[in-house]
Amino acid sequence: MDFLQVLMLALIQALTEFLPISSSAHLYLAGEWFGSGYQGLVFDLGLHLGTLVAVLVYFRQDWFDLAHAGLRWRPGQALNAEQRTLLGLILATIPGGLAALLLGDDGTTALRTYLVIGCTQIVFGTLLLYAFSRSAKSVRGERSLSVGQAVLIGCAQALALVPGVSRSGITMTVGLLLGLERQAAARFSFLLAVPITAAAALHGVVALLKDGSDTDASSFWLGALISAISGYLVIHFFLKVLRKIGMLPFFIYRLALGLFLLWLAFANGA
Repeated sequence: MDFLQVLMLALIQALTEFLPISSSAHLYLAGEWFGSGYQGLVFDLGLHLGTLVAVLVYFRQDWFDLAHAGLRWRPGQALNAEQRTLLGLILATIPGGLAALLLGDDGTTALRTYLVIGCTQIVFGTLLLYAFSRSAKSVRGERSLSVGQAVLIGCAQALALVPGVSRSGITMTVGLLLGLERQAAARFSFLLAVPITAAAALHGVVALLKDGSDTDASSFWLGALISAISGYLVIHFFLKVLRKIGMLPFFIYRLALGLFLLWLAFANGA
């Protein structure tokens, strides 16, 4: 894989992982449309490793506070807000992990089609716009979520294994419907990305080390580095402008892309 291809895919990953438009869908489409074909799941997971680093670095203080609060808990004590949030994040990761094990690499790859992505872009983009429109007066922070509510968002995250759903989009949608303030919903979505993305990235590293991987090590690590740097900048940008631009531009983009993909699917007899 040449440098320009790695650069393009890493930038696409950074933009689409944190913007609510689906990274898995765009990585698949980029490979299809730029003539290189799908670059493979292992390389995709390397790009996810980069965006994982971006989230960890950007929210380092949050993770330090959560870990510190977790270490202070003792049996018999009631959970405070940060301990409850940490427990919620841990438990909310389980549904996505189980779904990934059940679906497997082959199942995940099989869902990468124009028809599937076209439908999910439109349906889940519409749901996100609806949830966002209802949240104008919400003031609730992410630390106010109960453990059960966090797990509910985690169940929604499992749907993001289907390309086009968007992990950040579906988790923000449910967070907004639960009454979270808009930036709080985005922050919780990004925090929730860490455990499951870490597991996926570890899976990618293990697959890279095995004989027969279709991804070379230099492309894997270069893509991870580029997606880490650009992902950090995207998080900063998205949180700053979320209140100003809203979700309408993302909905319009998702609708246009979805309709185009459906046209391609049916034009090709899918």
